[in-house]
Amino acid sequence: MKLIRFGEEGKEKPGVLLNDKRYDVSSIVTDYNEAFFENDGLAKLEKALKNNPSLPEVSDSVRLGSPVARPSKIICIGLNYVDHCEETGAAIPEEPIIFFKSTTSLCGPNDNLIIPKNSEKTDWEVELAFVVGKKASYVSEEDAPNYIAGYCLLNDYSERAFQIERGGQWAKGKGSDTFAPLGPIMATPDEIGDVNNLKMWLTVNGKTFQNSNTSNLIFKIPFLVHYLSQFMTLLPGDVISTGTPPGVGLGIKPDPIYIKAGDVIELGIEGLGTSKQTAVAYQG
Repeated sequence: MKLIRFGEEGKEKPGVLLNDKRYDVSSIVTDYNEAFFENDGLAKLEKALKNNPSLPEVSDSVRLGSPVARPSKIICIGLNYVDHCEETGAAIPEEPIIFFKSTTSLCGPNDNLIIPKNSEKTDWEVELAFVVGKKASYVSEEDAPNYIAGYCLLNDYSERAFQIERGGQWAKGKGSDTFAPLGPIMATPDEIGDVNNLKMWLTVNGKTFQNSNTSNLIFKIPFLVHYLSQFMTLLPGDVISTGTPPGVGLGIKPDPIYIKAGDVIELGIEGLGTSKQTAVAYQG
């Protein structure tokens, strides 16, 4: 299945994408939240759809929200592509680097990117994310695939000065509003062929900056589920983003390039759709 959420910000309804058409499933499902995933909601929804209920179609003009409701956690993996380590001058990590994005950074796939107040170094990062399907604690790597509800496209926007130059943790540069556009869809694993061989790309104003493949991940998804579950309990609906390939603005030589108001950022991952954000200045 391919899950979507649609409607005004804060009032999204659950839907599905069937044969490239959007359908409202709010008569079957309340929302794609922790309770939905925890209570076997995917299997129940699939069964309901097979019974061919008459579902209202949703216009393509209606805003898409994040395909999952605000989760308990958004966990990200840093420096998880060898060539991204090289471009940023970082050592290849021996263990996954973990940081959090604030859950308030979550937004729809095509919402505007708000450049934070006092930002001069807002940057882009196309990433493959996955959604946790059930409570996970001390999970084995072999059993990890059973804990994955589905996969999404995510742009891990980053304010590099906040992240690197302000002392302390990366989270300072990762959690601003609109810094985690997710979607357009959450695709269940059966919709994706080989998750370790998906093309991914990102453009700014039509120019390609990132063009890679998930085959270049250092730490693969089953290991990440296992690894993270040794340090914290993952809850149903949690979003885990797996890292970005080379081509970020920070890594451009000789002079980095950062996002300015009016820039248009487009990105996609094979099988997971595309998203598009227009950068706007903070208004406060």
